[in-house]
Amino acid sequence: MYPRVGVAVVVIHEGKILLGKRKGGFAPGQWSCAGGHLEFGESVEDCMRRELEEETGLRVISFKLGPWVSTVFDAEHHYITLYTFVHAFEGTPQLREPEKCEGWSWFSLSDLPTPLFATVQKALESGLLDEQLSPQ
Repeated sequence: MYPRVGVAVVVIHEGKILLGKRKGGFAPGQWSCAGGHLEFGESVEDCMRRELEEETGLRVISFKLGPWVSTVFDAEHHYITLYTFVHAFEGTPQLREPEKCEGWSWFSLSDLPTPLFATVQKALESGLLDEQLSPQ
């Protein structure tokens, strides 16, 4: 077994982040950012744009590449997650993959839902979200 590469898309709007409640598959019931697996030959930027549009219908206008983290979830799931931060986009979040997500909502850092998906929790604990939500 080998680690997989995931891309987390942290969408920021008016001091809040967009989170969806996972459904089915891995870690159901946990709140996560949009994102998914990096495909062979795909750039991080293309993956971020593709996943965000597939899951929410949002189209990226401007973004920032962030750091990465390594997370071993359990005996079968080890991911290297590359963070991306979207600060400008077109559209309104829509539920485009109802088999994978219960719905999308905006949350301030002081009022995050639980339980959080491990990559969101790591971003929170490391201060990445505070840093991105600070005035630019």
